[in-house]
Amino acid sequence: MDISKSDFALFRDFLERVCGILLGDNKEYLVASRLRAIMKEKNFPAISDLVKKIEVDSHLRERVVDAMTTNETLWFRDVHPFQILQKRILPEICDKQKSIDIWCAASSTGQEPYSISIIIEEFKRSNPGKLVTEKVIATDISTTVLEQARKAEYDQLALGRGMSPDLLSRYFAKTQGGWQLSKEISKRVQYRSLNLLHPYSTLGRFDVVFCRNVLIYFSADLKADILTRIHGVLKPGGYLFLGASEALTGVADLFDMVQCSPGIIYQKK
Repeated sequence: MDISKSDFALFRDFLERVCGILLGDNKEYLVASRLRAIMKEKNFPAISDLVKKIEVDSHLRERVVDAMTTNETLWFRDVHPFQILQKRILPEICDKQKSIDIWCAASSTGQEPYSISIIIEEFKRSNPGKLVTEKVIATDISTTVLEQARKAEYDQLALGRGMSPDLLSRYFAKTQGGWQLSKEISKRVQYRSLNLLHPYSTLGRFDVVFCRNVLIYFSADLKADILTRIHGVLKPGGYLFLGASEALTGVADLFDMVQCSPGIIYQKK
């Protein structure tokens, strides 16, 4: 599928406008590969025809955004954020209160929020009575990956990406189709559809926000806007986790950088 420069520019502008994803130059091949099936199914001769249709067809628009969204994920990604949560943040918060609220943005197929829930369970087992109420809100723009995440069932390939044999035996049960996560872990996570360009006010207030490996897809202005609004839903002294290659863009005055050796977290000023 050949894409003209003008059609690529048209689609790139549309994608950034509706979901914030900023495609780099010369990414026509990426658009072609991810949209080929939809273009063939709908018999659109050019990307411009697709853009015209998705402006008025919300279901098709959702499918296109879903196709263009990168859903790379694994269990306990980068390891140290989860160690920091378990060994530093949870003990600190539990010295002041017996509850914790966590938001996991861009949660994909559930590995990150479920990793967080497992860490909470491990902490509770080691510290009986310290934590009584826990809530993990997990959001993503893709309804497809949210549906997968809610099932909490994973095949061996997915579990081979970061899940230890010990935790697998403790929190999963073998099924005909793969492995089912235990209810004690999955019930703690609430999934919601959310476009990060839209308001966060309905989500609530949080002690911790995980927004990892998603800001890299946005422009500098959008990054600053998202980080400012995340700051707004964090409770006083709350913590923000970003991806290893991400940093505070234009909002360094809103957070204190906390060196954890290894790893960096950001605390709301």
